Amino acid sequence: MLKRELQAYIEKVATYYPAVAILGPRQSGKTTLAQITFPNHRYVSLEDIETRRFAQQDPRGFLETYHNQFGIILDEFQHVPDLLSYIQTVVDKNKKLGYFILTGSENFLMNQAISQSLAGRIAITTLLPFSISELKDNNIMPEAINELYVKGFYPPLYTRQVPPDIWYPDYIQTYIERDIRQLAQVADLSLFQMFMQLCAGRCGQLLNVSSLANDCGISDTTARRWITLLQASYIIFLLPPHHNNLGKRLTKSPKLYFFDIGLMRALLKIPHEQLSTHHLRGNFFESLVIADLVKQYTNQGKRPSLYFWRDHTGNEVDCIIEQGSQLVPIEIKSGQTVQSDFFKGLEYYQNLAQNAAPTGYIVYGGKEIQKRSRGTVIPWNNIDTLVASSFIAL
Repeated sequence: MLKRELQAYIEKVATYYPAVAILGPRQSGKTTLAQITFPNHRYVSLEDIETRRFAQQDPRGFLETYHNQFGIILDEFQHVPDLLSYIQTVVDKNKKLGYFILTGSENFLMNQAISQSLAGRIAITTLLPFSISELKDNNIMPEAINELYVKGFYPPLYTRQVPPDIWYPDYIQTYIERDIRQLAQVADLSLFQMFMQLCAGRCGQLLNVSSLANDCGISDTTARRWITLLQASYIIFLLPPHHNNLGKRLTKSPKLYFFDIGLMRALLKIPHEQLSTHHLRGNFFESLVIADLVKQYTNQGKRPSLYFWRDHTGNEVDCIIEQGSQLVPIEIKSGQTVQSDFFKGLEYYQNLAQNAAPTGYIVYGGKEIQKRSRGTVIPWNNIDTLVASSFIAL
C-alpha cells in the first residue's frame, strides 16, 4: 500500500460521522485505501452479482448478515443506491461513528441518493489518482516529465508496473463498456469514444459544446450530456472563469481539463518520441499543473477555489487561487528556460487587481526556483509546495 494523503482526512471525519463515502474514478485506489484505513471493518463488494442481488432483494437481511462490532465497507455501492435508505435506519438506530464506509466509482446518481437518504450523516471525500507529492513521498516520482505524460498518475501503473500502452487501452475499454453502457445508456459506444478523443484534443481550451457536437456528429444536447458523464466519472473537470470587478468584459465559458494526462495521451495515441515537439505539449503541461492543484485541495477534504481569468481582448492568467479577498495568479509555461514574456499576463492582471493580488507565480518546465521582482518561479515538480506553503495556506 502506497501512502495516500487523503487517509488523514478520512480518519478525521470518521470520528464525526457514522458514514464516510470515498468517491473517485475506477482504479484510483479507493478500495485499498478503505481497507487499510479501516482494517477491522467487514469488506463487502457489490460488484459481485450474488452479493448485489442479496442487497437488492433483502436489504434488511443483507445489513444484518454483515453486522459486526467494527463496521462495514461497502465497495461500489452505486450498484444498489436503494440500500442507502436502509443504511439510514441503521445509522439512526446505532449512532456509531465511522461504521459505514462506502466507495463508488460513478457519481451519476450517488450524490442525489446520498442527499436524499444520508444528509447530515455522511462525509463525502474524493480520491483522485496520485498527486505529485504522493509520487514523491512514495519515492516513485519519474525524473523526466515526458515519462509522466506517458505513465500518468493511476496507482496500478506504479504498484503493478503495468506498461501504459497496455493498461490505458484496457482502462478506456472497461470504462466505456461497463460504466457508460450500464449507467448512461449510450447507444453508440464508438461514437462516445470519439467524443472522448475530441475532448482530449481540446484540453486546456475554452469549452465549445457546439464545436464538439459538430465534429462528433451529435446534437448539442447530447454533447452536453456526455460532458456531464465525463465529469461525473472523474475523467474531465471544468475550470470556471473568475469574475471580479476589474472593469473588463470577461470570458464566460469554462476551460476543459483531464484529471490524468496519461489517459489524455492514450486517447490521442501520441507516441512517446513525439511528446517533446507535439503541438499539444503546452496543453499537457497546463493540465498536469491544474489537475495537481485540484488534488492538493481534495486530498485535504477541501473544495478547490481555482479559476482562470481572461478578458475579451485575450489577456489571460492560467489559474487564479481565490482566498477570501486575496487572489493568487499563476501562469503556467511548459518551457524549460524562463523568458521575460512569461510574466506578461501576470503583470497585466496584478496591475488591474492591485492589492487584491500582491503575489504571483510562474510554474514552468525547468528545474530551479527563482525569486523575481515580478513573481516567484516554481519548477513543475515542486508544485506540490504551492498550495501547501505558507503563502497559499489551505
